[in-house]
Amino acid sequence: MSAFTVYAAVDLSGGRAVRLRQGERARLRVVSNDPVALAGRLASEGAPFLHVVDLDAAFGDSGNNAVIERILAHVSCPVQVGGGVRDGRRARWLREAGAARVVLGTAALRDPQLLGGLVGSDPEGVVVAADCRAGRVVVSGWVEDAAEDVEALARRMRIAGVRHLLVTAVERDGTGEGPDHAVLARVLDAFGPGVIASGGVGSVAHVRDLAPLASRGLEGVVVGSLLVDGGASVSELLAATSWEPSR
Repeated sequence: MSAFTVYAAVDLSGGRAVRLRQGERARLRVVSNDPVALAGRLASEGAPFLHVVDLDAAFGDSGNNAVIERILAHVSCPVQVGGGVRDGRRARWLREAGAARVVLGTAALRDPQLLGGLVGSDPEGVVVAADCRAGRVVVSGWVEDAAEDVEALARRMRIAGVRHLLVTAVERDGTGEGPDHAVLARVLDAFGPGVIASGGVGSVAHVRDLAPLASRGLEGVVVGSLLVDGGASVSELLAATSWEPSR
């Protein structure tokens, strides 16, 4: 039996928990005025991992460091944190604050020295975000085309020693239309084990449909709106991640 990890998403903006639609800041909606309580609820319900993103920092504005610190101190499950991690100082601060992993986005593509240093010293503590739109990598808060397809990025990151690759289909994020299986399949072929899917999960069935990819190296799936809006429970999603291949 194969299984993969559910990463419960908590996106931060202005000290609140929010959700974006298709990566557009103008389409932001508040889902909780108390993101620490939300994170605590998801962890207490059995979320095996939290995925926290500081959207303000990702867009180059003042971040939500105080909220992140409180979340890390409040929950017992591991947490990976991303958004605006552009130098070693912030990466080290997040790890020292208690983050199990640090998510690098634009910096991983544009600063090979930073990526190499972090992966070399702590390979399990680094996740690279491969945000893409129609299979093309986008950076700088999902607004700039990086002139590279996601498979090429995946191959480069594997060669660089990256063990965890977060693949977000930006055009599906927050829509509930389902993950982009075609993109995930190509990335799994290029990267191998360690891929985390993100974007589009709108039902328990969407999670269940990803289960066969666990045998090809799918490590997990990020679930945001479905959980925070009450469309599914953590236990329902965990049950959907187990897959028994036909004999």
